[in-house]
Amino acid sequence: MRIFLTGATGLLGNTIVRHLAVHRPGDVIHALVRRPPEPKIFEGMDVQFVEADLGDAATYPAIAEAIQHCDVVIHAAALIHIGWKRLNASMQVNRDGTAAIVDACLAHEKPLVHVGTVDTLALGNRSAPANEDTPLDANGEKTQCSYVVSKRAGVDVVMAGVRRGLRAVIVHPGFMLGPWDWKPSSGRMIVEVARTWRPLAPSGGCSICDPRDVAAGTIEAMDGIVEGRIDSGRQYILAGENWTYFELWREIAARTGAGKPVMPAGPGQRWIGSIVAGAMQKWSEKEGDFNTASLELSSQIHWYDSTRAHDELGYRIRDPHKSLDDAVDWIENRLPENSKSASKSGPKSGDF
Repeated sequence: MRIFLTGATGLLGNTIVRHLAVHRPGDVIHALVRRPPEPKIFEGMDVQFVEADLGDAATYPAIAEAIQHCDVVIHAAALIHIGWKRLNASMQVNRDGTAAIVDACLAHEKPLVHVGTVDTLALGNRSAPANEDTPLDANGEKTQCSYVVSKRAGVDVVMAGVRRGLRAVIVHPGFMLGPWDWKPSSGRMIVEVARTWRPLAPSGGCSICDPRDVAAGTIEAMDGIVEGRIDSGRQYILAGENWTYFELWREIAARTGAGKPVMPAGPGQRWIGSIVAGAMQKWSEKEGDFNTASLELSSQIHWYDSTRAHDELGYRIRDPHKSLDDAVDWIENRLPENSKSASKSGPKSGDF
């Protein structure tokens, strides 16, 4: 099978490439890249590169031509900015870039696997994790930052394409922690917890999953839409175990030798944090990771139920402690500049 893959240098995309290389070496992967990637990212794998940019409409014809010559598309690329700024850039990539892919898939009758995010879905709560059918306002409104707004717009574009005849399935990963996080992306949390002791952890929670499991679920969804076993427009949550950030930060600290947080932030601490973050935003042109949007989002409960994917895709999750072991090992041994300490536990990463 010839697969056109966007986001191949990212955590999930690169893990998809590695899964296919191990389990389906006969598949041919055409990976969208903005520029020639570092050789180590695809070392030992046969990947054909297509240079184009989802943020640049002038390169969309090159994307359409590549899609024409493939059998299926996995769209895993996204601009991820958890903040209020960069909305226009986020919409250009996550909405307009997705629209270009949808149009090309329709024009050339190619099926599409769109990688969304649980951040486009409803919030969960401590007693009832959200699923694909939970109303968006069931547990309060999710923070309308640039990432959430633009990724929801991308899902809307795909669903509009389905109404026009597109064969598409949408998968929504949870908070992925594992190896092959080259940038790093979600692994930045490990870096920050290891680097600086913080007595207070965020008060919210996330659904921890392993990119290797999400990759396997995404490929199963691809096979299902290609073979016609999945109805077009079907959506699947690919999440994992639901933890508070307090639990997660303590587990990260235990593996990196960092100081453990003492407690989750309470209302007073969150208020003070928002004042400080707001002041930093006011006096800085560049919006960093510490801002009022990220503070608000991290205080919410992002807990999800993957039962549909379990039943229909055979999706399975591994022990999140194992995923954390491998994620920390990856950060410390493959990207040593991002970590202050040697790992205290866990085997070498990279196994599927």
